[in-house]
Amino acid sequence: MQLVRQKGNTAQYGHRSAVRPRGRYGVAVAALLVAALGTGCGAADRAAPAKTKAGEAGPGAAGALANSAEQLKAAQQARVAAAKKWGLLKTPLMAPAAPKTKPEITTREGFEVEDQDELPPVFTTVPTEDKVVFLTIDDGAEKDPEFVRMMQELKIPYTAFLSDYLVRDNYPYFKGMQDAGVTLNNHTLNHRYMPALSYEQQREEICGQQDTIQKQFGKRPTLFRPPYGNYNQDTLRAAKSCGIKAVPLWNAEAFVNRMDYREWDRDLHPGDIILTHFRGREDWKGTMPDMIRHVMKTVTDKGYAVARLEDYL
Repeated sequence: MQLVRQKGNTAQYGHRSAVRPRGRYGVAVAALLVAALGTGCGAADRAAPAKTKAGEAGPGAAGALANSAEQLKAAQQARVAAAKKWGLLKTPLMAPAAPKTKPEITTREGFEVEDQDELPPVFTTVPTEDKVVFLTIDDGAEKDPEFVRMMQELKIPYTAFLSDYLVRDNYPYFKGMQDAGVTLNNHTLNHRYMPALSYEQQREEICGQQDTIQKQFGKRPTLFRPPYGNYNQDTLRAAKSCGIKAVPLWNAEAFVNRMDYREWDRDLHPGDIILTHFRGREDWKGTMPDMIRHVMKTVTDKGYAVARLEDYL
């Protein structure tokens, strides 16, 4: 009746989902510039261009296009400067625009429980042809202000999954993160092994964290990640009753000196979710900025950009 998915804190190898779209690569800066010039995507471009007597676009359109190009150029220069400041060997690639139609998310093959169709989907990869990956960070033990500054200056999106017993001593740290655009999601109150708990105990862990996040940060999460990646049918039933819509796991895990992979080919794939943790020197041989330098080298060397997970869900 209850099927336990035991993944551990380190990604294990497994078979790939039967459907994994391949195709279009991430958008290079030059391509973005061309697109901006062709479509006009700045605030100035949304204004109607001046018209001549012949009905053609006048100087206003040219000025708007030039302004858009200058904005893109300035943004890229800032990214290059930030990459140098934070010790990245390469400037992170820019993710494409968020998809107009979000992909359909279904449970990964082999990760189902009974009555799965009625429960939130469990997945490790988002179906997309974009050459993007998604960075997610769990628990909340380390509260490094340098990490927050680094991510803001590099403009690298990420999603947090928080456990209250680790974050309650410094809610303002995570509030600042939220104010910078990071979505704060549910990783339970106390990070317990969920399949060992009753349905009611699991519901207390999940709904209790829903209530805490709403109280402290003003927004009730829709995403939930079970501790250690372990769950059973009761976990998903409880999560659904607490307002959870989806359960993202991970296909790769990042550390300060390595990447672990779930798939047999030990590689990244379009739409893969990357897991890492709020950790520092007490747990790693390095800091969170060290971890970001390593993961971004891996991601960029493989031609991927980091995109915002919520843009695809």
